[in-house]
Amino acid sequence: MKTIKYILGILVLGATMTSCVWDLNVTPIDPNANTADKALVSEAAYEQFLAGVYLGFATSGYYGKDGSASISGLDGGASQYIRGLYHHSELTTDESVCGWNDQTIKNFHWMNWTTDDTFIYAFYSRIFMQVGMANEFIREAKASEVNFAKKQQYIDEARVLRALAYYHAIDNFGNVPFADETAVVGVNPDQISRGDLYDWLENELKDLVSNSALPDKSGTEYGHVNKSVAKFLLAKLYLNAEVFKGTAAYDKCASVLTDLMDDGYSLHTTSAGVYNPYQELFLADNNKCTDEIIFAIEQNGALTNSYGATNYLIFASTGGAMDPAEMGISSGWGGLRMTPEFYNKFTSDDARALFYTATQQPDIDDIGEFSHGYAFMKFRNKNSDGSDGSEAGSVDTDFPMMRYADVLLMAAECQLRGANVSGAIAGFNSVRARAGLAAIASPTLQNVLDERARELYQECWRRNDLIRFGLFTSANYLWQWKGNVKEGAPVEDYRALFPIPDSDRLANTKLQQNPGYGTNK
Repeated sequence: MKTIKYILGILVLGATMTSCVWDLNVTPIDPNANTADKALVSEAAYEQFLAGVYLGFATSGYYGKDGSASISGLDGGASQYIRGLYHHSELTTDESVCGWNDQTIKNFHWMNWTTDDTFIYAFYSRIFMQVGMANEFIREAKASEVNFAKKQQYIDEARVLRALAYYHAIDNFGNVPFADETAVVGVNPDQISRGDLYDWLENELKDLVSNSALPDKSGTEYGHVNKSVAKFLLAKLYLNAEVFKGTAAYDKCASVLTDLMDDGYSLHTTSAGVYNPYQELFLADNNKCTDEIIFAIEQNGALTNSYGATNYLIFASTGGAMDPAEMGISSGWGGLRMTPEFYNKFTSDDARALFYTATQQPDIDDIGEFSHGYAFMKFRNKNSDGSDGSEAGSVDTDFPMMRYADVLLMAAECQLRGANVSGAIAGFNSVRARAGLAAIASPTLQNVLDERARELYQECWRRNDLIRFGLFTSANYLWQWKGNVKEGAPVEDYRALFPIPDSDRLANTKLQQNPGYGTNK
């Protein structure tokens, strides 16, 4: 049976490597040489520990992309956090297919995954490894007598990162094991209901917004979380409250978004000249786009990288007759493409239609054939001046997990669902204007959903959106190979949640399987 090396309440300290995900110059603490009580004796030690929590979102392990993964029994590349998030959020939708024969990867798009799926286990494990890392940092920091000016800020940063992992847990798995820093180490955690996890997240994020030591935008070091990140997560929680809790909370979402829209972020609209402003958000030097990017998972081709995150998005989107040099990389992996239903949402004058079509056919007759389906060219390992990233074999492009454009589109959705957000429709049209599209005077909810598809593709929000609009499993919207039928077919409603992996239920008998996935033995 595979083993999650570090989960929930168990100590996780990043092992030695040359960099971390902040400014790429902090060395995480080596767990083989130190325990928390011996190592966390200075501000620098706490910086190292917290660096490991951030690093868990960016890499597969602490020894480079060819090193062993932090979770035993799993492939280091396939088990990386953002890659797992993409599998669950995008491959399951109209947006993306992967044509490889890697174990059960095609099952995501066919929507016929099972309770022992390795890729589901990998992402589930990553989520709770991140929770465990954050819990241990918070626990040790609160107990320590070491004091320094940023100690509470660091604790609150870890709380935001834990909330981010729990947000992905509530979204993808619903009823999950739960522990915070007060949990007894070594004891299997109890399972929390989706509704109760919603309540915990709401209270935690509200406290982080109102009472934390987190900085605002102007005081934020790139790559760190701040109060705006907590607001963004709280807005996402409220936006999906009807799914997560059973009761809509669009008024609450509108209030948080109104606050967030005053934090100093804006759409990135100025180009360096080689690429359009939208493209610059997804290039190797997108760390310059702090006007729009609220939070990003950092990558550096020479220092911090993996076979996941944007390495996966760029290399796996390149194949066939595509020129890898145009993507700033050495070669392509030939995996990811889109369905014709997704491609048809774009018009030829949309600046966001960053696709390769020349030698591709739009229809996917064979999901395993790379030339079937148009390919993505959104993320690239190219700088805004046209030069290449630092390495051709690994990318510098950060993954923008939270953007201001998403804030504006959430605001428009809230407005159309009956909650008032001042300037919401104007904000919606500003997103369209940057793409070169005309304004829509009276947009509908369908317009908003389609705009979200065009603006946020490959950023891991599509499944979440389709579920909220009631289109993920139903016959009301079909795409090629949904339900393992070329023309598309509805699937069971229970697939709006993924199963709790069999291996974790065997290890923790307190866990009950999500409905629809068989017995709870």
